[in-house]
Amino acid sequence: MTTVTMTVNGKSVTADVEPNTLLVQFIREHLRLTGTHVGCDTSQCGACTVHVNGSSAKSCTMLAVQADGADITTIEGLANGDQLHPMQEAFKENHGLQCGFCTPGMIMSAVDLVKRHPNPSEETIREELEGNICRCTGYHNIVKSVKAASETMGG
Repeated sequence: MTTVTMTVNGKSVTADVEPNTLLVQFIREHLRLTGTHVGCDTSQCGACTVHVNGSSAKSCTMLAVQADGADITTIEGLANGDQLHPMQEAFKENHGLQCGFCTPGMIMSAVDLVKRHPNPSEETIREELEGNICRCTGYHNIVKSVKAASETMGG
């Protein structure tokens, strides 16, 4: 067992984990934060995307020991109490979700995208979200949601 300490959604957590424990397993099984989804286990779908030190990362291909000392934000950490993050609100208002399985990873990737590209074009949004798979929406409303959120977030 290896001891890891990290900050998750603003709270310091310490736990003993097997060295091969994936960050997504740590988040879901040890911390019981189940908003981060496991989709493919190969980093192809993006459902497991979280922020590690402010940048999006696929937590199914990162070990918990690699995140030792890091600041992690999950989908549960985006909202401010009952107030949704602008990206979450935009997905809700613009119907950027259907079944909801990809939504947490899609939102986490989109927040990072808008941070790096404050006023992204549709082309940039589509290129940046290539690593996130949605099997329901056809992406049109996801792109619309990201664009709307970028305006709200100061883009």
